[in-house]
Amino acid sequence: MAKIIAVVNQKGGVGKTTTTLNLAAALTELGSKVLVCDFDPQGNATSGFGVDKRSIEYSVYDLLINQVPTKDIIVETPYADILPSNKTLAGATVELVLMPEREFLLKHALEQVTHLYDFILIDCPPSLELLTLNCLCAANTILVPVQCEYYALEGLSDLLSTLRIVKRNLNPNIELEGVVLTMYDSRTNFSLQVSQEVKRHFPGKVFATLIPRNIRLAEAPSHGKPVTTYDQASRGAEAYRRLGQELLSLQPS
Repeated sequence: MAKIIAVVNQKGGVGKTTTTLNLAAALTELGSKVLVCDFDPQGNATSGFGVDKRSIEYSVYDLLINQVPTKDIIVETPYADILPSNKTLAGATVELVLMPEREFLLKHALEQVTHLYDFILIDCPPSLELLTLNCLCAANTILVPVQCEYYALEGLSDLLSTLRIVKRNLNPNIELEGVVLTMYDSRTNFSLQVSQEVKRHFPGKVFATLIPRNIRLAEAPSHGKPVTTYDQASRGAEAYRRLGQELLSLQPS
């Protein structure tokens, strides 16, 4: 049965999609069966795996609004399977408002395929609204990428407050998987200071693996590949492999 991990931070540009794609590819390399759920209307995770989001027959919009069976929407790629997304998802929030059990639509959809995977990683939109609420209600845990920059912790209190509300009212079993530090620059004291500050706020919940600033990580999506395939020997690829190994080591046997 799959463990469902929502990769979430309402702050944009912190490495959510990069982490979702490259962690999924690393876990696949390590022998896990992985499904990525692209739940961001921008569809960057979809194109990042080389899937043309303009020509897909179905998307996660159809999963939510038209109740298309989950198996019919999954697209297989060499790196992991994916539930693709495109801009049609942007209109789903308005349509969801009047639907029964609107917070649990993604949860019910993923339940159809959890027996087929070891991990399901959800790439969440950069906001705290109904789409993200669906992600939090579907997930077992959340993984929070945090960029090593001045306002790193800004907004995280809102995210954790939302998590507490969801845990209290909608998904009592959801937990924090951990925090991943991204865009780490070992040449600066500042990245070290941010790292120490995040560890102070999340004791015992910060992954030891640091994701570096790396040009190969930035280039890979434009080629429709995870960095583990685009440049296998790059620092970014090695970091995400370590993160995959670390995540697996933390799972109960």
